[in-house]
Amino acid sequence: MPSNSVAASGGAIAPTLDSVLRKASWRIVPLFVACFGMAYLDRVNISFAKLQMQSELGLSDAAYGLGASIFFISYLVFEIPSNMILARVGSRLWIARIMISWGIASALMMFVKTEVWFYVLRFLLGMFEAGFVPGAVYYFTQWFPAKQRGRINSFFFTSIALCGILGGPISGAIMKYMDAVGGMHGWQWLFLLEGIPSVVLGFVVMAWLDDRVEDARWLNDDEKRILTASLEAEPRSGSTHSFSVALRQPSTYVFSVIYLGLAMGIYGILFWMPQLVKTAGTNDTFIIGLITMLPYLVALVGVTLIARSSDRTGERKWHLAGCALAGVVGYVMCGIFGNSTVMLVVGLSIAATGIIASFGLFWILPARVMTGVAAAGGLALINSVGQLGGVIGPYMVGVVRDTTGSADAALYAIAGVCALSAGLIVWCLPKRVYERASSDEAVTSSLAVDGVLVPPLVAGERN
Repeated sequence: MPSNSVAASGGAIAPTLDSVLRKASWRIVPLFVACFGMAYLDRVNISFAKLQMQSELGLSDAAYGLGASIFFISYLVFEIPSNMILARVGSRLWIARIMISWGIASALMMFVKTEVWFYVLRFLLGMFEAGFVPGAVYYFTQWFPAKQRGRINSFFFTSIALCGILGGPISGAIMKYMDAVGGMHGWQWLFLLEGIPSVVLGFVVMAWLDDRVEDARWLNDDEKRILTASLEAEPRSGSTHSFSVALRQPSTYVFSVIYLGLAMGIYGILFWMPQLVKTAGTNDTFIIGLITMLPYLVALVGVTLIARSSDRTGERKWHLAGCALAGVVGYVMCGIFGNSTVMLVVGLSIAATGIIASFGLFWILPARVMTGVAAAGGLALINSVGQLGGVIGPYMVGVVRDTTGSADAALYAIAGVCALSAGLIVWCLPKRVYERASSDEAVTSSLAVDGVLVPPLVAGERN
């Protein structure tokens, strides 16, 4: 009998855990991928707007870097409160609120006239977006067993690559072909046209998502029982349920520092890639957009392969550490070959693949030791501290460029923090974080739920 079908009484085909998870994945994950892609686009489209607005507003590289960084200051301040509210009012309503408000704030960037308003609106954008990423990761813990979350998280974080693949050419085209249309600059159209979809997706989230398995009208009663049983069957030995206890655990802060290094790695790429490509010898904004698409295309393939390998083998430590080290190699190459577009793209591709892949693998680990309120607050705390990488990285690159005329020293510094993250991953997390836990095996074992047999997942899904 095939593992993904079981005969129920009366000859009907009963649902299986595999089929229910597949159904839930198609319902939930693509929407979150679209939402996160727009979040990143609205967060980093100033990297393209900079090519025009910097000279028009008279911004220095340091001022631009500060504006990019201010986003993360407000993000950090409001992250934990946002996720604590989400845990109480429900993911559907709060994530919809996040998206609608950040889309409006992003569109309002078109009205920036002074350096002060540039800072103010970037601060508001961070405040409104705070809570989205850990909120999404927390939402996945309510719908998918631990065994599936490596791949689910990785698909979610491929949004960064998709943002670069689609966002680069689209942003470049808007900047080039919409400039002077309706009396507005290309960068003003950029903020307006890329802010509206986030607002629309916010209303889609409100209509499409459900907070709990039992609320899902798109699952029948048997499917709900199967999915609920698979989630409840996961023993979480040593897991933390209280947020106050999570705050007292050293691993919480190790996770935070690791994520800070990884965040510095990704934001160095996101906020400065167009400028690095321009410095290497390309001036046409549309061509810059096409070139910046290439590292993300490579990353999209690489992230998928790495996630499959890690889920297939159940190994997390060395996959994650290897991804951080790929960031080291990529950034060192960018510093050495900054005047060669081809070699620069190779270095950016290696760095983007490693860092983006690391996010999906990383977020599996804290959820192994935190549940309930601890998960909502703890994941938010880790993400908040990690976002300091967004404060430090862009501003540091801007200051170094203003001071030396080159970003090389900053690129090497980012490579150094990626190396620090790799070291912490290998040597400083407790062994239980990396254990191929019995909970993973429990999810894949046969379960009987009110007379409905839930078989193991197909062999290709095993850790």
